[in-house]
Amino acid sequence: MEDTAIIDLYFERNEKAIEETDRKYGNYCYTVADNVLNNREDSEECVSDTWLRAWNSMPPKRPSVLRAFLAKITRNLAFDRYRARNAAKRGSGMMEAVLDELWECADVTGNWNAEEAYEAKELKEAINRFANSLPERECSLFVRRYFFVEAIPDIAKRYQMTENNVTVSLSRTRKKLRKYLTEGGFIG
Repeated sequence: MEDTAIIDLYFERNEKAIEETDRKYGNYCYTVADNVLNNREDSEECVSDTWLRAWNSMPPKRPSVLRAFLAKITRNLAFDRYRARNAAKRGSGMMEAVLDELWECADVTGNWNAEEAYEAKELKEAINRFANSLPERECSLFVRRYFFVEAIPDIAKRYQMTENNVTVSLSRTRKKLRKYLTEGGFIG
């Protein structure tokens, strides 16, 4: 079924919308959640919660790209679940590695919390502008690693690169990001 037809089902409040969404995007959303959580049960719950969030969001929202809309919901839910699960303990999984890589760019240490929602929004927009300014492949690697939290070996396989090449490319991109954020006044 086409995305526009699925979205129309949501607007009609037809429960078939959830069934069609799950059929078309269930595996995709599961992968997004599992890249963050690395836990089958939690990932499945995130996908179920995604369908509920989509149901409650449409209407009034009418996403222009349903796949991206669902991925963002799933990713945010997975991060929320991850934070809740790890609030009292700090593990040493891939999530920490990904966050540590990004924190280096922003010169953030310790328990960082955005003091103002406005500042966090401005930083997010700056990072989006930065990502959009990258060449297509470099942007894809950056998004796969830092939005979808994909493992280096998976990215290397997807783009037919060595793991070392992916690591070096991401390192260079982080350096560019750090320079971009410094020039933008986000870090000193």
